[in-house]
Amino acid sequence: MDARLNLFASQTAGKAFKHFMSAGKVLRDSALPTATQELVSLRVSQINGCAVCIDMHTKEALAAGETPVRLHLVAAWREATVFTEAERAALALAEEGTRVADAAEGVSDEVWAHAGKHYDEEQLAALVILVSFMNAANRLNIITQQPAGDYVAGQFH
Repeated sequence: MDARLNLFASQTAGKAFKHFMSAGKVLRDSALPTATQELVSLRVSQINGCAVCIDMHTKEALAAGETPVRLHLVAAWREATVFTEAERAALALAEEGTRVADAAEGVSDEVWAHAGKHYDEEQLAALVILVSFMNAANRLNIITQQPAGDYVAGQFH
């Protein structure tokens, strides 16, 4: 599959993408644990069907020390016993924040309160921005049909 648009070759996309990737760096450097960031990024990308982001975040998670078992179970995290309560709270928030059209109400008070038990205000801010960021990244990649499979961990750092 060939991409519809080379996001790195277009002058406009290149300028915007530079800022977009800077936001990604701010999130990577935040107080939100790396494992949580990668699990949330992977789950949002699974929901949206963004192959290139699934490829990227699976490889980034493995490079950061994540286990294959946990990565394989992200899609079924509710039934899996390998995630902490904090990670489960983040995944629930990520799902409700991604499925706003499906759920209509967005993130429920219950899911927000559960996340607030596990993350401080800075971490919650990073989590909310990460969910929004990943939804935007997924849409960019899906619209332009970016191919998956060739990503190398650390490629965009």
